[in-house]
Amino acid sequence: MTSPQQPQPQPQPEPHDTAAPGAAAPIPPAGAPEPPAQPPAEQPEPRPLAAHPQPEQPPAQAPVPPQAGPAPQEGGPAREAGTMMLQAQQPPVAPGKEAGTMMLQAQAAPQGAPLPPQGAPKDAGTMTLQAQQPPAAPPQQPPYQPQQAPQPPQQQIPAAWQAAGPGGGAPAYVSPIPVRRTDLGHALASEWTKIRSVRSTLWTLGVMIVLNVGIGLMIALLLSDPYRTADPLLGSAWLGLLLGTLCVIPLGVLVISSEYGTGMIRTTFTACPSRGRVLTAKAIVLFGLTFVITTLSTTLVAVVHAGMLNGPAPTGDQWLRATIGSGLYVAVLSLLALGAGALLRHSAGAISAMLGLVLLPMLLAVFMMTSESLRPVAKAMIEYSIPNSLGALYDQPFLGSGPSGWQPLLILVGVTAVVLGGAYAALEKRDV
Repeated sequence: MTSPQQPQPQPQPEPHDTAAPGAAAPIPPAGAPEPPAQPPAEQPEPRPLAAHPQPEQPPAQAPVPPQAGPAPQEGGPAREAGTMMLQAQQPPVAPGKEAGTMMLQAQAAPQGAPLPPQGAPKDAGTMTLQAQQPPAAPPQQPPYQPQQAPQPPQQQIPAAWQAAGPGGGAPAYVSPIPVRRTDLGHALASEWTKIRSVRSTLWTLGVMIVLNVGIGLMIALLLSDPYRTADPLLGSAWLGLLLGTLCVIPLGVLVISSEYGTGMIRTTFTACPSRGRVLTAKAIVLFGLTFVITTLSTTLVAVVHAGMLNGPAPTGDQWLRATIGSGLYVAVLSLLALGAGALLRHSAGAISAMLGLVLLPMLLAVFMMTSESLRPVAKAMIEYSIPNSLGALYDQPFLGSGPSGWQPLLILVGVTAVVLGGAYAALEKRDV
């Protein structure tokens, strides 16, 4: 930005500048510099560097020694000596940036200033540099900061916990939650929660009760004839229980095989690394639940048969075998299914294997009886089959020979112990 140019008076020619036409130009003294080229008569206006005018301020002038220059050419008009000023101004710009303008201004020399010596250029002058302070910048607004959600107060760590450690003098950290060593009772509570919270337990045991009690009552109604005598009196009470065992077998398999199918067994063994303890807890819970349900249902059927049928009164041993003995037999059979599920680790495969163990010997023996050479094998298969052993507890076996009394239960206990022993060994050695 520049201020208006001051008017400059036209210089008057001096006497020694005029010369006759054709006369030779005066020779400058020796040692004087060559004269500069004659400027044009009219000097163009300076080009403004900014768009807005700036008010004039009295510049601080500093005398500059005259510079020697060549003499002006003959016939050229001499220019009056003046002062040149350089002024910089910084307009208001965006915060963070500084910008300015520079202005050149010619100023007339003050009165009484000494004239330049002979031979110096007539347009010699002084140059001043003046800086102008920029106007005060507007106050900057603080940057926008988003409001943060209030942080919850942090829980202060007790001094006793901070002092505890390798270099602290306080005792080691003690959790406020009581820490107890796990035992078999915790595993039993866990397995009881599992077996009572799944629907398979309700369906299998519910269907077993319906079959045992329903079929037992139907047989009692059919045989309740005053002219008919039942000997033994409780001999026909096991027919409904035989079909009920087909529901207990899937329950024993699913107690452990379902966890292998869903991957829950990994969580179980993580919570209780002792795998033998886990299998023991499953066996105890399954045995207790099956024994109680079976004993209650068989006791109800035995009481109904004793009250509705005609025949000799059953002995104490017959009562025990028809109630508690049958409950123990079915409960041990469920443990056999548990061992098969732990060995095979597959629900469908273990259930199929157990159903084949219960039903297949009787079916094969029926076809083998037609052969004379295979008849002894077929007879042994019938005597030690599960249906015949269950009937022997009620003194009503298929054949007159074979195990009787409590012997079928003892045989089943021995077979189950072997299978469960293999399940314990496999569970400890194999990966999940």
